[in-house]
Amino acid sequence: MTRPQSRSFRNRLLLSFLIASLVPMIICSAMLSQISRIQMAKQLDTDAQTQTAHLMTALDRVSDALPGAARALEESRLLPRAFTSREDTQINTALFLATEGSRDLADYSLYDMRGSLRYSTGSVTPGTTLSTRWGVLFAAKNAGGQPVYLAPDPMDGGKTLLQGAALLKNPQGEPLGYLVMALSGENFQKLFAGKYGSSNEILILNRYWHPVYASQSGLSQELADSLRSQLLRGGNPGAETEEYRLHIQEHPPTGLYLVLRQPQMFTQRTTKLLRAASLFCVLVGIVISAVLCLPLSRRISQPIGRLLKAFSRLEQDDLDVHVSRDGEDELGQLAAGFNHMVLALKANRQELVENQRELNQAQVRMLQAQLNPHFLCNTLDTMKWISKINHVPQVALMSTNLADILRFCISAEEFVPLSREVEVLNRYVEIQKIRLSDQFSFVVSLPEALETCMVPKMILQPIVENAILHGLEGISDSVIRVEAIQEGEDLLITVTDNGHGLPPDMIGHPYRRESTPTGHHLGLYNVDTILKKHYGERYGLYLDNNPAGSGARVRARLPLNRKEEKEC
Repeated sequence: MTRPQSRSFRNRLLLSFLIASLVPMIICSAMLSQISRIQMAKQLDTDAQTQTAHLMTALDRVSDALPGAARALEESRLLPRAFTSREDTQINTALFLATEGSRDLADYSLYDMRGSLRYSTGSVTPGTTLSTRWGVLFAAKNAGGQPVYLAPDPMDGGKTLLQGAALLKNPQGEPLGYLVMALSGENFQKLFAGKYGSSNEILILNRYWHPVYASQSGLSQELADSLRSQLLRGGNPGAETEEYRLHIQEHPPTGLYLVLRQPQMFTQRTTKLLRAASLFCVLVGIVISAVLCLPLSRRISQPIGRLLKAFSRLEQDDLDVHVSRDGEDELGQLAAGFNHMVLALKANRQELVENQRELNQAQVRMLQAQLNPHFLCNTLDTMKWISKINHVPQVALMSTNLADILRFCISAEEFVPLSREVEVLNRYVEIQKIRLSDQFSFVVSLPEALETCMVPKMILQPIVENAILHGLEGISDSVIRVEAIQEGEDLLITVTDNGHGLPPDMIGHPYRRESTPTGHHLGLYNVDTILKKHYGERYGLYLDNNPAGSGARVRARLPLNRKEEKEC
């Protein structure tokens, strides 16, 4: 039966080692993958916000250039002549000066109120006209003086991708013509160069979500159609896909929509690669853990198996069992502890046999001792009657008192009323008075309310005996007082005398019992031991000298009421 248990323990131990080594690896791998995904997503969002801000700033530069150039031309005195004279170098100079900071972004042209081209900063075909009934000039005429931006129809086949127009007026507020700004694909490419990542793509849409410009030629129509269809279905046109992240932002001055498309860092292919790498690491971890854990589990399971066999033999009462030690580690210490335990059990068994033998002998002696007091009591009764017959009252009194004391001692009662304890104490004092020829007086103060309190028997006689034998020798008019009082929930019995007092080493402390006395004060030791055994270390004897004069004072403290005793 031991072998299957050993195998089971070994398998569980090996499984525990594998779990302990692999689970943290798997958890850490999953956490690192998720943390990397989150951090990369945050980084992509941060980069997108930064790049979008740069692109919007570039569009702001375009949208701010047209009204700035228009204001500069309206402030020029040459503007009215631009629409009346055919050849005027000063008009060209004024146009170039007004568009000085933005000619690298777009081409600027002046059109009269009929839509005929008058001047241009770029290369345009002479005689070019724009309709004033539709398109950008029509929108500028009805815009209330604000610049407008429109994307030309791609079916026209022109290079212009975005047009802006502003109505020009003279100081009297009369319209003179139009300033038209035209942006081609090259202009957009130059405008956005270096403002977005090399792996990203941008798309410019007009207010109707039609493509205006795309960084990749194949991106414009496909992505625009997809976004427009999502918008028409009521969906979110900026939602992420498996391959890309889209960031869409409107440019209010031009009415254009800027779309920044970023490739996803964690694609399906990347996720599969990460899972494959994690699985490979787990498999390698399993192999390494198995190689390392098998010897370790065998190292642990074999000593435990030997301990199980040893315990089985110990259950069969084989105290000669011994477990060999393989080392000084914890398992070796456990084997040494088992061997020490077996030796201790063997020694305890031998000691138990000796104690049982001594107990049997003590029981025999106790049974023999119980016969002697009965014989002594009968003998004392005989002495009492002989003393009375021969008219020796003192011997009769001593015999009677001694017989009562002996009967009290051998009675089966362990606790007696305090009044009964005092009564037996009086018998003892009478004997001592006869022996000492009444050299001392004895006073007892016992309130009636405390007479029925239960106390261990024979606790007062040793205290009074100690006072008579050690305290009153050579003292005339000596007095021994016994007083019982209630102090809180305790009963306090005080024995005082006016004798020699206690030695200094016994004063000021509760009675000390470092070791069992073999000579003097054996009675005090026994009484203190009885009280502490019955009631606990809080109770016992307290010794000091009489504070009211000479002599000693011994106080016995015990509980006033105990559940196992009678109520007072």
